[in-house]
Amino acid sequence: MKQLALGLALDVDPGLDDSVTGPNAELHAALKALVDGTAREPWIYLWGEEGSGRSHWLRAVRRDFAGTGRAAVMWPGANGEWPEGGLAAVDDVEELDPARQIALFNALIRARDGAFVMVLAGNAPPAQLKLRDDVRTRLGASLVYRVQPLRDEDKAAALRRLAAARGFDLPTEVADYLLTHGDRDLRALVRALDLLDRTSLERQRPLTVPLLREALREDGALRSAAGPSAPQEADRTPHA
Repeated sequence: MKQLALGLALDVDPGLDDSVTGPNAELHAALKALVDGTAREPWIYLWGEEGSGRSHWLRAVRRDFAGTGRAAVMWPGANGEWPEGGLAAVDDVEELDPARQIALFNALIRARDGAFVMVLAGNAPPAQLKLRDDVRTRLGASLVYRVQPLRDEDKAAALRRLAAARGFDLPTEVADYLLTHGDRDLRALVRALDLLDRTSLERQRPLTVPLLREALREDGALRSAAGPSAPQEADRTPHA
């Protein structure tokens, strides 16, 4: 069965309390401790297969950390600076070039000395990463968690929770359709949820499977006609 294209560039990152933990309860607790300032380790390294949700956890902890008024950045960022007294989130560590691997090693030393805390993610456990030996060793010297993919029932629960946070109920048949026909990555599912919510508000129509099909079909046609570099914009109106 052909999958639906759900690649919208929307800011839909949930926080830790909005996230369904599924089999990742221990990881969730460790990230909460990092935000609360009660963590005993200066960084946490997450790894998992593509679509497991590791990037979601980085974005969630960064959002919650920033919500406390402290600096929280994704690195490497535009200026390449580290957040003194804050949090640095580093995704896809396996893709860092040699210069950034050196910068990361030095940052891990500074984090160990209390300059800031870190959460990092990659596609393999530290020992299997194709990075400098000193970086791999340093990454494995703190907390390491394998991110377990959510079950379908967990993903459905996550979508319902996010819908409730946005002020609407997600019909069971709509959630089932997304899980059956769509990209099973949770972030893509959340993007589709936002698309459906926006379309329902704009057209003052209830959230149904036919509306979801229509919204996805039109969005796919729009992106194909606009090309990959065209901006995606939408006006949001209140729920009726």
